[in-house]
Amino acid sequence: MLEVTNVLASKDAVTGSLGAVAYGLAAIGPGIGIGLIFGLGVQAIARQPEAEQVAFRYMLIGFALAEALALIGFVVPFVFP
Repeated sequence: MLEVTNVLASKDAVTGSLGAVAYGLAAIGPGIGIGLIFGLGVQAIARQPEAEQVAFRYMLIGFALAEALALIGFVVPFVFP
């Protein structure tokens, strides 16, 4: 047990900004979501071109919501260090 304590308290332990790592992981979800939104939006417009305005409107709403999650994930590591 004493060896584990020494390893955790040693100067060679991993240091750095855990917030940056957390944001990097948090940005994966919105990135995938935005890709799906626009990919499926283009597919919907290709299948039914007369509904382009409606599909594009919903694409923008989905993009704004996914981007808001990314921005929240960017701010949280700074608020809770």
